[in-house]
Amino acid sequence: MNFIEGQRTVTDDELQANDITRYHVTRFYREHITNSGYYDQLKHIVEPSLDEFGSPGNLDTSGEHDNTVVPGFQHKYPRTGLLLVTDKCASYCRYCFRKRIVGKDSDETAVDFEKIAEYIRRHLEMTNVLLSGGDPFMLSTAKLNRILDHLLPLQHLESIRFGTKMIAYEPKRFEDPALVTLFERIQSAGKAAVVVTHFDHIGEISADADRNIHLLREHGVQFLNQSVLLGKVNDSVEILAATFAKCHQIGVRPYYLFQGRPVKGASHFQVPFRRALEIVHGANHRLSGIQKTFKYIMSHYTGKIEILDLGADGRLYMRYHHSTGTEKIGKIFSRPYSEGACWLDELRDAPTNLV
Repeated sequence: MNFIEGQRTVTDDELQANDITRYHVTRFYREHITNSGYYDQLKHIVEPSLDEFGSPGNLDTSGEHDNTVVPGFQHKYPRTGLLLVTDKCASYCRYCFRKRIVGKDSDETAVDFEKIAEYIRRHLEMTNVLLSGGDPFMLSTAKLNRILDHLLPLQHLESIRFGTKMIAYEPKRFEDPALVTLFERIQSAGKAAVVVTHFDHIGEISADADRNIHLLREHGVQFLNQSVLLGKVNDSVEILAATFAKCHQIGVRPYYLFQGRPVKGASHFQVPFRRALEIVHGANHRLSGIQKTFKYIMSHYTGKIEILDLGADGRLYMRYHHSTGTEKIGKIFSRPYSEGACWLDELRDAPTNLV
């Protein structure tokens, strides 16, 4: 098998024991990053590394199993439902936090959409559903329309979101004229049509992606972007600032910057909090007010935690942006910082809540 560091002979058992996925990337993305001027950084997104063999962690860092209420449907936060519509992706990200599912014919993806719709119908607090996976745009537009048949009649849903990296991996997927009709159908039902792109690096934003985003924005589609802070990829003030500035320029609002998760076979991408905060603050200094719309977030088992700052008192200050318990939302808390820590569970004492 080819790794970034060179060839190595490995057995299937060895790959499975270390939860290492096979190499899989679109021709478009491979050629684009080769010619981008950023290949030495971007190769780490899709090319296997020997670092994966010594990368500890687990395969469900956010408690997705515990928040699954119907097979393929999660309800962790009151207002949001997460619908896993496929286990397929156009390319395999080496840092994937759902590698337990992707490319494995998983039984965690949705099958009974009527049962899911019935659950949503009983939960009037839910205002939006996010289609994820895998990548929803691996499905045909006809299949996506059949899923919408179950969601659009639900009056209390205000928006339908699609989480995707397809716009980076295979932007021509968005040239399908039927997609315009699909998004217009969502809007005709009185709901916002939102695409959450996944650009981790300015070098991923191709001219094809820019053009297709522009065309869909003309039809009322809203675009947000989420990125993951990744060692060797975008752990740079200049790269991060340039990525968010470019997203803003093409009409994609920077939304979340995620702290890398302690996923088995992928935790080597994590950046320690101290250095991460220096990068985030440095990027913010280089962005205008309308460009720095992102929150630096840790998607933890207990909720989405905004990472605020490392205080002079040696404590890491955080705030619950979303939580499984609504009483925590907006609450600031801190823990003593341990040098090199990359995740909440590495900061051992009980949180101290602040007023």
